[in-house]
Amino acid sequence: MDNHLIPISTLFIGLNGIIAFILSYIVATERTKARIWHGESKEDISKQPDALANANAWAAFVENMTQKFLSSPTIDDGALQRKVRAHANFTEYVPLALLFIIALELMHSNTWLLWLLGVSLTVARIAHAWGLINTYGPSPGRAIGFFLTWFVYIVGSLACIYYSFTIF
Repeated sequence: MDNHLIPISTLFIGLNGIIAFILSYIVATERTKARIWHGESKEDISKQPDALANANAWAAFVENMTQKFLSSPTIDDGALQRKVRAHANFTEYVPLALLFIIALELMHSNTWLLWLLGVSLTVARIAHAWGLINTYGPSPGRAIGFFLTWFVYIVGSLACIYYSFTIF
């Protein structure tokens, strides 16, 4: 095996990349369904011009088709905000956590530590997004995600500090 490869980090970068894409898709779908192009609520866009007021034929066609496929009989005013926050929270925490894993793999740390951090991070972010999207306020998913993410940050930070001193 080539010692310069980082297969464990690469796996978790890929898995979390797919999660990021899914969260982005969820937000885009909700924006289209709610017809809120900027911001997170009708109040956020009340002073902005209606993007579809004088839409060209193509934009009108796309709007008509998406509303047919995405319309919902019930409207949840907070759904877009929760979905935007789930995506934003993911992008706030995951990059640094993945850097911990990459750095530790490059430092040839214990494989079990890389797997522990990678699995914990991935489970944390799925649980957090699920809990945030589906529940307004505290939820078990958010709590699991929050505490597991902190676990990754604490253990990853301390392991990086430890391994940095092993080369001196």
